Amino acid sequence: MPPSPPPAGFDAFRYAHERFHQVVWMSQNTNHLFPSGPVEEALELALKEKRYAAYPYAPGDPELKELVLRDYPLPGAVVGITGGGTEALYMIARALLSPGDEVIASDPSYLIIHRFIELSGARVVPLDIYQPPFRLSVERVQAALTPKTRMLLLIDPLNPLGSGYSPEEVRGFAELARDHHLLLLHDTTYRDFAERHTLAGALYPEGTLTVWSVSKNCGLAGVRLGGYLATPELAAKVARYNTNDLGVSVFSQVAAKAALRAKPHVFAAVLKQTRENQQTIRRVVDDLPGVSLPVYPSQGNMFVLDLTETGVDPVALQAELLLKHQVFLRAGNYLSPKFGSRFIRASFSNLPSDLEAFREAFPKALDALRPKALAPVA
Repeated sequence: MPPSPPPAGFDAFRYAHERFHQVVWMSQNTNHLFPSGPVEEALELALKEKRYAAYPYAPGDPELKELVLRDYPLPGAVVGITGGGTEALYMIARALLSPGDEVIASDPSYLIIHRFIELSGARVVPLDIYQPPFRLSVERVQAALTPKTRMLLLIDPLNPLGSGYSPEEVRGFAELARDHHLLLLHDTTYRDFAERHTLAGALYPEGTLTVWSVSKNCGLAGVRLGGYLATPELAAKVARYNTNDLGVSVFSQVAAKAALRAKPHVFAAVLKQTRENQQTIRRVVDDLPGVSLPVYPSQGNMFVLDLTETGVDPVALQAELLLKHQVFLRAGNYLSPKFGSRFIRASFSNLPSDLEAFREAFPKALDALRPKALAPVA
C-alpha cells in the first residue's frame, strides 16, 4: 500500500517539538555540535545572580560587541545587537527601503528577507540561480539593474544551496554596488562554515550592512541573538526601527558571550564533523537513482537534495521522514516559490548518530514514495 498522506493541517514543527529529544533535527540548519559547557556554566551563574530581575544594558553588552568585532574586523563599524539576525534583517529593510525601490536577490533564497522587503513597499527582483553555478554573478546582477534598484541582497554562504562566493566575486559585487550607489546587504550567518569568506564591508564600508548571528556557528538558535554591523551613519538609521528599546534578553547576551569566547578553541572540531557529515550524505545520495546534490561541497552547514528525477514530492518526503522515521528535513517550498517542488534541504551540523539515522531512513522513505514506474529495480 502507498504511504498515507499526513493528516490535514499537519504541523510538522509542532509534531517535532513535542518529540524534541526523539527527532533528528536536520531541518533548520541548527548546530548540534558546539560544546554546551561554557554556555551552560554562564547561564547557571546568571540565574544564580538573578540577572533576570533587572533590565539589560539597553545598547548591548560592551564585551559582546567587542567579541563580535573580533569575529568581524571591520574598522569603524558599529555593532547593533538584535533578537536574532532575522530581526536585524527586518530593521534594515524597514529603515532603508521605500515604496518603489527594487532589491536584487536570488531564487532560491531565505524568503523571509523578501517578505521584509515587501513590507517596506519595495519590490524583490529574484534572479533564478537553480542552475550552474548556483549563485549570483556580477554580470547577471548588473543586467538586472534599473533606475529603481536600491539594494543588492547577498546571502553568503547561500541558504539553502550551500553556495559560496570567492574573494574576487565579493569584490565585484562591492564595486558594482559602489559604482551604482547601491546598498549591499550581506547576510553572513553561515560564514564560519565556509572554506574561505570575504566581508563585503571591508571593501565597501560606506554602503554595506553586514548581518551576523550566533544561531548557526555557536549552536544558539534558541536564544535568538544576532545583529548588524555598519557605519555609524547607516547604523543610526537602522537603530530607529529597534523595538527592543530596553535591550535584548540578558540571558541571550550571556550565552552569546560565553559561546564567542569559546569559539576560537572549539569550532575547528565542529567544522571537521560538519564536513564529514556532508560526505556521509553524499555517499547516500550516490546510491539513490534520481537524487543529486546541485552544490557539493557546501560552504554552509546545509545543502539541497534534488528530487526532480525521482518523481517524489518534497513535502510528502518531509512528512514520511518525520512521521515514520523521526528524521526532520525541510521541503523546498519554504525556500523557493519557483524551484521548491524540486528539492528537500538537509542540514548536517549534527552528531554522527543523527547521520546514521538519516542514512537508514532516507532511502526507505524515498522508495516508499517513488512512483512505481520510477522505483529502482532490485
